[in-house]
Amino acid sequence: MKLSELSKKPQLVIMTLDDEETVKEYGEPLEFYTWDRQPMDLFLKMSSVKADNQGAIIDVVKDLIMDEQGNKLIEGENVLPGKILLRVMTKVVEGLGK
Repeated sequence: MKLSELSKKPQLVIMTLDDEETVKEYGEPLEFYTWDRQPMDLFLKMSSVKADNQGAIIDVVKDLIMDEQGNKLIEGENVLPGKILLRVMTKVVEGLGK
């Protein structure tokens, strides 16, 4: 296979928080979007973040949490509830490893 076959424009993919606690609290799963592949600068930024530095993790992850049009959900004055942010961060980081 040629490496050029793997080079593609990023696509939005849906991610779902469907754990028991989230569904119980909100009455349904919560959906958000992220890119299926990341630009090199963001990938390098993520790889340099230490696992115990949650502030730095949040700074990186907020660039990965999107709505269905690809707009950032955490921007300006918009924030997520703390519990949900932690669940979203976990889901995004798990997805990056695949």
